Amino acid sequence: MTLLEHPGAPAPETPDWHVTAFLGARSGEDRARLDAVRALRARIPVDHGRRPARLREDGGHAEDQDLDFGAWHFIARRSPGGPPLGYIRLSTPDTGARFRTRGFLGDERYEELLAAEGFAAAEVFEHGRPIVEHRTRELGLGIHLNALAIGAAHHLGARAVIGASGTKDGQDRFHERFGFRPVPGTRRYVPQDTEDIVIMLHRVADGGGRHHELVTRLRDEFPFIAAAGATPPTPSGTGAPDRETWRPVLCTAADADALLASGNVREVHDTIDDQLAELARSREPAGHDEDGPEKPAGARPREHGTWAWYPWSGRLVHVLPREEFRLVRTDGDRGRIERPGERRLFDKKIGVIGPPAGTGAALTFALEGIGGAFKLAGSGGFGLSDLGRLRGGLHDLGVDKAVLSARRMAEIDPYLDIEVERAGLTPETIERFFAGGLDLLVEECDTPWVKIAAREYARDLGIPVVTACPGRGLLDVERFDREPERPLLHGLLGDVKSVDLLELTPQERTAAFGGLDSRPHPASGVALGGAWCAEAARRILLGRPCESGRFHTDLEPRPHLSGSRPG
Repeated sequence: MTLLEHPGAPAPETPDWHVTAFLGARSGEDRARLDAVRALRARIPVDHGRRPARLREDGGHAEDQDLDFGAWHFIARRSPGGPPLGYIRLSTPDTGARFRTRGFLGDERYEELLAAEGFAAAEVFEHGRPIVEHRTRELGLGIHLNALAIGAAHHLGARAVIGASGTKDGQDRFHERFGFRPVPGTRRYVPQDTEDIVIMLHRVADGGGRHHELVTRLRDEFPFIAAAGATPPTPSGTGAPDRETWRPVLCTAADADALLASGNVREVHDTIDDQLAELARSREPAGHDEDGPEKPAGARPREHGTWAWYPWSGRLVHVLPREEFRLVRTDGDRGRIERPGERRLFDKKIGVIGPPAGTGAALTFALEGIGGAFKLAGSGGFGLSDLGRLRGGLHDLGVDKAVLSARRMAEIDPYLDIEVERAGLTPETIERFFAGGLDLLVEECDTPWVKIAAREYARDLGIPVVTACPGRGLLDVERFDREPERPLLHGLLGDVKSVDLLELTPQERTAAFGGLDSRPHPASGVALGGAWCAEAARRILLGRPCESGRFHTDLEPRPHLSGSRPG
């Protein structure tokens, strides 16, 4: 393999490479692109001629691999339309059965490795080795491609990236600079590569090592790169729906023009003049319209602010810059919450467990500007029976409920920082969900283990918890931030522990949790619960009065439960 750079050399200032990306398919335009990729892999010299280009007797390339199908392929050029100078492949979990690392280790050893590291196969991507022209090495193309593949894996939801590195020319040390580490006991000599090969593992949670900033930047640019290289949708609209993406792509006016040229934009919404007029009214409520809306100095309106592209709908929307956008968006709260309070709320990070009821809270928070960062825990796909509870349409069927919530929130505010734990809360994911801290937790799950385990973590970390049970007219508040010894669920279930709940039968769960409302909530209940949670959250996060307790508001009389009753 090529020596991308001397492992001890300082990181060069990398130029802006032009990179195209596509997901390999067995037919159509992508198949033709795959043939070009394979020719590129065969042409670029590797290891100073130790692995020369080879052609099979049937004319195919020796680099033909089934692993290409279903993998992301990145091709780098110095400028659009220029000759290809480098390439890297990122294999997705869908192709995990064909990973080269799995073949290198064998199925049993590979699965043991993932289990020992705490990863499920669906959470692991595999990156190939960057292949670059010799003259581009000192310009940092290998660094750029490697960082892009890792960043793309981060964006696509990976928890780990695995790969095989050569050791003769320092490939393993090169990958260590991106946060990879060698897996003990995996190094061995491979005759085909004429060197020792070692398996390297990268934990997404640990960041991108020495090149963390570049990995992070390219992670955020990946959706734009992928969109620009995608095959435009056919007029018949027969393409498969996007069920994975929830982050909008934020770009400049120039990037927006490139997106428009790609054919992947279905609608353009540019109301920046109206937004500027609203901004002027927000800043100067009196006499705002005498001279028209305030224009940004030194910039044309088209270049002012941000263009947000939503891949799942194909909409491209022009919005004000973050601070101006939020100033206008929360203008309706003037007189109820002052500007410093609004800024404090946008600085908060909120965890939400349990759609659909949790969705009502999350969407209300997004609407009212409560929280600027969110962690959402998934709970399965959006089904036909959910249409009476969640804000979604028939075109959303099959999308994870948490992903659907994140999309709706991003369509309200493209600047929100939203993470989705699609696996939901499990013994394997709960620590990751709470990692990095939360300012508030909304718990709306009907799984006993999750209800108790989430509260155990919240109490240990001093995170307040709010829960709404609209079917019983109940808002539940637990101020673990003030009361670190407070019993879970106000002690209603005694000294219950989450570890004791993992093996309960359905009958035992009913007996133990019969006093908790687990009935499905209709849309009205979801909306009502969201409103209650938002009011409690606002009070807690702004330091206003909100005590622990169970608060009841119900049109149906309930002896001894009417009104509010702090615990």
